[in-house]
Amino acid sequence: MYYFYPMLYRHIPALLLFLLMTALLTAQSVTRVDPPHWWTGMNNNQLQLLITGTTIGHLHANTPYQGITITAHESPGSTNYLFVTLHIQPHTRPGIVPLFLTDQGQIVHMIDYELMPRDVNSALRQGHTSQDAIYLITPDRFANGDTSNDNMPGMKETADRTHKNGRHGGDIAGIHQHLDYIAGLGFTAIWPTPLLENNMSRYSYHGYAITDLYQTDPRMGTNESYRAFCQQAAHHGIKVIMDMVLNHIGDEHPWMKDPPTPGWINQWQEPYLETNHRKTVQLDPYAASADIDHLEQGWFVKTMPDLNGNNPSLATYLIQNSIWWIEYAGLSGIRMDTYLYPDKSFMSRWSKAIMDEYPHLTITGEIWYDQPAVVAYWQRGKQNHDGYVSSASSLFDFPLHSALIRALTTPEGHDNGWLHLYEMLGLDFLYADPMQLVTFADNHDMPRLYTMLKEDLAKTKMALAYIATIRGIPQLYYGTEILMTSPAHRDDGLLRGDFPGGWPGDEVNAFTGMGLSTSQLEMQSFVTRLLQWRKSATVIHTGATRHYVPRDGVYVYFRYSDSQKIMVVLNKNEKEVTLDLNRFLDMIGTATLGRDILTGSKVNLTGTLTLSGPGPLILELQ
Repeated sequence: MYYFYPMLYRHIPALLLFLLMTALLTAQSVTRVDPPHWWTGMNNNQLQLLITGTTIGHLHANTPYQGITITAHESPGSTNYLFVTLHIQPHTRPGIVPLFLTDQGQIVHMIDYELMPRDVNSALRQGHTSQDAIYLITPDRFANGDTSNDNMPGMKETADRTHKNGRHGGDIAGIHQHLDYIAGLGFTAIWPTPLLENNMSRYSYHGYAITDLYQTDPRMGTNESYRAFCQQAAHHGIKVIMDMVLNHIGDEHPWMKDPPTPGWINQWQEPYLETNHRKTVQLDPYAASADIDHLEQGWFVKTMPDLNGNNPSLATYLIQNSIWWIEYAGLSGIRMDTYLYPDKSFMSRWSKAIMDEYPHLTITGEIWYDQPAVVAYWQRGKQNHDGYVSSASSLFDFPLHSALIRALTTPEGHDNGWLHLYEMLGLDFLYADPMQLVTFADNHDMPRLYTMLKEDLAKTKMALAYIATIRGIPQLYYGTEILMTSPAHRDDGLLRGDFPGGWPGDEVNAFTGMGLSTSQLEMQSFVTRLLQWRKSATVIHTGATRHYVPRDGVYVYFRYSDSQKIMVVLNKNEKEVTLDLNRFLDMIGTATLGRDILTGSKVNLTGTLTLSGPGPLILELQ
């Protein structure tokens, strides 16, 4: 924190303190310091402060604080900003650091900057892994836990639940109040879409047009309530993943009127240039540099200006911002939006800086592309043809998602049906670590799973059974467990619909089961049994995979280790079919029985297996 009035420091000489007090009576123009505070004992001992104020760029900074040296102060652009770099020595004590800003040797401002003690275990925090299951939430549409913050002073857009693209009032308190429900379903991680300030005139509920990278949107809560939510989630055995955005900001961010440096924002005050969205150019050995620049420097959309990761001061600002939130809120992971759109050398620097501070944290990048060769390029450990190095350990498995939907929506044939999924999984050799990929059946940017599968309950169960039992980290979108629907085409405001029961007076309450249909209750129970079982199924977390070419509408695969085997049977046939088990004897071995993990019943594994209808069968071999 920082203040603009003098405080008594025993190590400040009386004359200096007198001069300081006199100066502060006439000059109070510093309005902000980013980061708002920091910690001692960090891996990187260089801290860049961005000080905002009125015509302060020419000022110099110094401090008498023991263990801190100011190594740089500059204002390379607007005079309303001053960059000050602190070198924090390893054994510097936590405390209030007085920063004196001087003009021609005279003190004109003092900032009290807080250095906090770092938790000794902070660097050892564990990220989300294949042991976890992630619940994706659009907070504005999940639950309104605090109606008093629906409309807040200074916020341009007010609540309007009748408008599909308006703000509906969901908030951090709504998620906080329903942690028991989320944990009860079997989830061990929560990914809320961005919660930071989006002070845009309209269409701000989604959170991706950020106007303050250090403040929670007051309609969602406060920084303090976000941290309290993260702490309470941990008590429920749930990790929190923060959705971050490095590529762009909202066009109503104060930087759009006065950026710290001319190169802070790409195409600033130039004719609108939208990115070409060509997601292969950064790894294409034949790509023209102009096309690469167009991808990296063009704006995502008209309301989302593109940040210039090539700007050294901005790069440091964004790295420190990510670290600040991890340390402040106690995060376990980062979901990085539009991962391949920023300058890729900056993304390499950013991901390495995060992992240097938190070696066991998980960064999951959004690479929305259906070809695994493109997605694999961005994963940590991948030996790339051009030498590019990423430190992001996890990526969303968009190729497998697309194959899953095609497998369930196309008729069985030589190159259709389950073959889409079988062959896509067979390309796992392209990845450095397929076990760390996030598998999913739908998310906040596409039609609902139940809708994509034409409201077929059995196929929906098979989709969820697949992502829960195949390698990787499963992620479900809120409401999938109760068969929420959407238009069949992409309509963001509707596919991010309100979760029933999240608002006072809702006629249906999915948290209690009130008003849910028989099918909805069945699916909710199915998801709960599946994910609760998965929590202790170590063979699913770390075991090997063996799958067999699908035949006659049936896809069979095994997850196995030295001590445990799981057999998964996915059957699309409406009529009863018989499965010859002799084909799988190399995996079944001497086992004669399997336990159905969904019903608890015993299944005979000798000879043949009768499948009475479509759906998943998950067997623990005994």
